[in-house]
Amino acid sequence: MGADSTPGYDLLYDIIRRRASVRKLKPDPIPDEYVQKILEAGRWAMSGANSQPWEYIVVKDPKVKKDLFRCYSEDNTDFIYWMEQQRVFELRHPAYQMTADAAVERQRRGAGWSEAPALIVVVGDGRRQWGTVQGAHTFGRDQSHLTDGLANTCTFMHLAAVSLGLATQWVTIHVQEPFKKVLGVPDLMMLYLIIPIGYPAVQPSEGVRRPLEEIVHHDHYEQEKFMSNERIIQFLYELRGKTLQTYRQSYVGKEEPGKK
Repeated sequence: MGADSTPGYDLLYDIIRRRASVRKLKPDPIPDEYVQKILEAGRWAMSGANSQPWEYIVVKDPKVKKDLFRCYSEDNTDFIYWMEQQRVFELRHPAYQMTADAAVERQRRGAGWSEAPALIVVVGDGRRQWGTVQGAHTFGRDQSHLTDGLANTCTFMHLAAVSLGLATQWVTIHVQEPFKKVLGVPDLMMLYLIIPIGYPAVQPSEGVRRPLEEIVHHDHYEQEKFMSNERIIQFLYELRGKTLQTYRQSYVGKEEPGKK
């Protein structure tokens, strides 16, 4: 096999490129074995000292899904809404620049991801990070080995879902307590992420990424690539301009703009 022949990498890269958050999923059921395959991929993620801090709650019960989404659309979203008011409009998260977009708001605040056939709720046990070196608990590192491991297992599951022809969304949880109450999660545990899984109801669009030459340094940090505070703000304005339509498409697809 020649040096230019990399079928394994090519397959992986294709899956990575095709992965995109889809916020409108079909309610059609997905095979149980697909969920198992996704979970199986997730448990092989890397973690500090192989401490494997993750556990998964698979939710299919319609009432539980609706209760979780109510927590998200009320407690979680209300908190984020008021936090976003502290920023100028053009720099707010795309969801909070689209509050006047009726099509987006129907999907975002309606049934939303509660209609996904399955949810995977990822919880973490911070006690397991004690499996790693003591240095991980000092110098302001907080629970980084816990959150690193949880991010890794979630990423593996998102990629596994794409490989099965499914779509997912990364539902960040900022206010954990209401979700824990619905699911009976012990206080000591971290409720890290909700992953809705299903067949996409809209066509995923490719994300926006910074060019490789802008983010790669050789041997030392190349100071000319360091962004000033002013340049960072400019970058954020530019980023919003590039991603707003992509974000909208993840909710309503390409056909909706002319509809009311």
